[in-house]
Amino acid sequence: MGTTRENGSLYTKIDNGIATVEFGHPASNSFVLELMDRLTNTFNELSQDPNVRVIILKSEGDGTFCAGASFDQLTQVSNAAEGKVFFSGFANIINAMRTCKKVIVGRIQGKTVGGGLGLIASCDYVFAAEAASIRLSELTIGIAPLVIAPAVQRKIGVAALSELSLAPTEWKNAYWAQEKGLFSKIFNTIKSMDREIEILTEDLAKYNPEALEEWRKVLWEGTSHWESLLVERAEITGRLALSKYTKTVLEKFKK
Repeated sequence: MGTTRENGSLYTKIDNGIATVEFGHPASNSFVLELMDRLTNTFNELSQDPNVRVIILKSEGDGTFCAGASFDQLTQVSNAAEGKVFFSGFANIINAMRTCKKVIVGRIQGKTVGGGLGLIASCDYVFAAEAASIRLSELTIGIAPLVIAPAVQRKIGVAALSELSLAPTEWKNAYWAQEKGLFSKIFNTIKSMDREIEILTEDLAKYNPEALEEWRKVLWEGTSHWESLLVERAEITGRLALSKYTKTVLEKFKK
């Protein structure tokens, strides 16, 4: 059973050098700002923890991996400053994952929408179930995937990002995501996926942590400007969230 907490849940377990970070929210594992801030802090802490060699990122349940930004909280954004703060939540998570000293392995069991793709793209190695289809739905509500675009583009390229984002109502299946480079491996059962995650992370935890850290720097070369870029994108997105178009669409989602 998933969490019922309105601000979501976040649990971290460390075992034999492997840190498993599990987030959850009753609204299809979507993100409210508090949960984003907690996840950012968790990655920063694990990055400095000498007892951690590798990190597994997962979400609660066997259904949706992540539904992106919380529509309930998005409808409450009333000015540009609030909008920038909210969307900076995703910017901060991505930057924390980008600068993390530990390899991050993603476990994707189900569908992912919008901002959740930014988290997936910021993992170094991604395992996914066949049910893990993806969609960038931002344009349907009057905003654009500006904050997560650099992370997603880094993995799948401009052409695939264009195809994904300009068809915002269309789901792309897990095999499409693997072909484009977002997913590393796909499994027909969650059980078989978890077994392979266990094997890989146990191996990674045995490797020289200094070598892994230095190699990760190479994999993330050319992204240092994201520190400011993603926050600038968050400010633009926050402004778009206040547009008449977006406000009209979001009215439908108010409780």
